[in-house]
Amino acid sequence: TDDGKEVKSCLICGDRATGLHYGIISCEGCKGFFKRSICNKRVYRCTRSKNCVMSRKQRNRCQFCRLLKCLQMGMNRKAIREDGMPGGRNKSIGPVQISNEEIERILSGKDFEEEAAREEQQQQQQQMEQVNNAYASIGHTGYVPLFSPGSGPQFPPNMMSSNSGSPPLNNGMRSAPTSASMNPRSLLAGGNSQMGYMPSMQGMAARERSPESGSELTSSALVEQLVLAEDCSYLSSIGAEHGFDELTISKLFSVLCKVADEMLYRQIVWIKKLPFFETISIKDHTTLLSTTWAEIILLASLCVHEDQLFGDLADITSKYLPDSEELSRFTDYEMEILERMTYLYQKFTHLKIDKEEYVIMKVINFLNQDIKGLQEVERVEEINKRYWYACQRFTELRAMERNAGRSNGSPNSTASGASRFRDLMLCLPEIRYVAGKMLNTDVTKLPLLFKAILHTCK
Repeated sequence: TDDGKEVKSCLICGDRATGLHYGIISCEGCKGFFKRSICNKRVYRCTRSKNCVMSRKQRNRCQFCRLLKCLQMGMNRKAIREDGMPGGRNKSIGPVQISNEEIERILSGKDFEEEAAREEQQQQQQQMEQVNNAYASIGHTGYVPLFSPGSGPQFPPNMMSSNSGSPPLNNGMRSAPTSASMNPRSLLAGGNSQMGYMPSMQGMAARERSPESGSELTSSALVEQLVLAEDCSYLSSIGAEHGFDELTISKLFSVLCKVADEMLYRQIVWIKKLPFFETISIKDHTTLLSTTWAEIILLASLCVHEDQLFGDLADITSKYLPDSEELSRFTDYEMEILERMTYLYQKFTHLKIDKEEYVIMKVINFLNQDIKGLQEVERVEEINKRYWYACQRFTELRAMERNAGRSNGSPNSTASGASRFRDLMLCLPEIRYVAGKMLNTDVTKLPLLFKAILHTCK
């Protein structure tokens, strides 16, 4: 005792305890260690047999065993404040007993991964609720969002059986989907004789097994198959609104929804025409599209539909006059998107990307093996490499052909092809960044944001 007061020992290392921390009596050192380990989602390793001695002098030798003892003695993760600031979240929370299986999940990092996935799903759910509330607030209670959190794209059944290249619209709105159509697997797995499969696709994919097999014939033919899979026709959702003398935010939102709806529908059709469609599972196709849809739509906006979007749609948005309150809510966040989109538009205009280069960028961006939730990562990575090398070879060969007359077959033509391919690939990170920023934008600010982007770029 000191001055007649009982001195308590830390239940983890035996050092002098300073109080009740996260449910048990512990010292300041073990308190801080436990908080840092949980807040920073640390995963430790023990180089011995996972039974290291914990004492004041030896507690720093093995972080794995120290965290293990913290959990075994009952330190409660729920008592840690979510903001990481000093002080417990709830002083009344006591020790907790958890199973050995749960302790193993925490120590291995699996529990942290599942928690992050749950948080991401909750965030997506909140964003979707925000979108639905925004639709309702401007009178679009009948509009059905094409994506819902965690389940990929969703369409009514008649969309996949339509013979036309554009989605069927009912006064600009979709009819409510049935329960059967809400299954993302059925979107891509459903048979459709109208999709126009090309018979040589599977044979071409079989010949392009490895980077070394990328000859001029196979790389050129493969890119040609990608071009044939792409629908570059005019968007039918743009053009009918020119009759508006003045455009309200509700009407502009309706226009933007129809344009996004049609462009998104085309991506479903595109996937079913890809040479490797049957090589990748329906689940992984859905995961890839659910993650990259905003990026490939942005890419299509800059490469395929730029005349319509930055011409016709820009004229439509010019009739929308925001009030002072809407203008005041345009923050630095939206200004950054505007600046980056202007830069992207100018860059793509300077690069003069043609149809072949567009499909190359699109398929490489789509085949991203780093996307979470893929079941067959190695297969996606293998196809990604195959297309990467084939498309790079195609770009280099075409540069050599174009420069043959001017450079007399100089080796510099190969270097120019490699430089061109590098320039194309360097556009993709910026596309992903801008698309991600747009997805996180307050949906009520989108009409003004799109008006600003289209007007500035035009």
